Amino acid sequence: MKIDRTKSAQPVRPVGTAAYLRRAEAVAPVNAAAPVVTASVAGIPEEEFTPRVRSAIMTLMAEVDALHRELQQTKARLEEVERAADQDQLLPLLNRRAFVRELTRYIAFADRYGTPASLIYFDLNDFKQVNDTHGHAAGDAVLQHFAATLKANVRESDIVGRLGGDEFGVILSHATATQAHAKADALAAKLDAAPTPWQGGSIAVTFSYGAFQLNPGDSADLAIARADAAMYTHKKSQAQRKP
Repeated sequence: MKIDRTKSAQPVRPVGTAAYLRRAEAVAPVNAAAPVVTASVAGIPEEEFTPRVRSAIMTLMAEVDALHRELQQTKARLEEVERAADQDQLLPLLNRRAFVRELTRYIAFADRYGTPASLIYFDLNDFKQVNDTHGHAAGDAVLQHFAATLKANVRESDIVGRLGGDEFGVILSHATATQAHAKADALAAKLDAAPTPWQGGSIAVTFSYGAFQLNPGDSADLAIARADAAMYTHKKSQAQRKP
């Protein structure tokens, strides 16, 4: 097979940006071996490549390599944006949207494999009084301390999220209802023993909580509602917890 040397070889782009991006992902960084590789793939002897053809191949490979690097950078930026979109604006926890997504995943996993998982629901009592008495900065400190205490006392496989202003959820993987109630009591004891340090003193808060084993087939919103109901049942069955 001979190459027509009467025509100038021009770099050829795949039709459509999507196709170009897909090819860019699979191409290694450009180097001097590009013409050799191209010749091998095309089944053309390398010595039949003219300087113009070699130059065209190198130009095309450089463009593809640059596009590949740009695509990787774009992916990294998108991943960063997605992580930020999942985080609560104040606390180092998942926001409600991300928490509901994870809860949906755990319910589906339990439904498919029969693996138990549970949800604990925490609600601070009279949190508005903290803001009114000590100011909003103190209220933020209380929320941050509460969240940090929760995260420090669960497993890496467990999920902690902020469901609302002063409401928190904990997804316990591989946990039955009995185990979830025991874990909820243990977390409550840790929270009771850790008032929020504030301006040389501390701020103690009361809270209510409830635990509920996830039911296969439930929606995430229904599971949260069930855990919320369990919290109110627990609150009625005991005197309000004191720090």
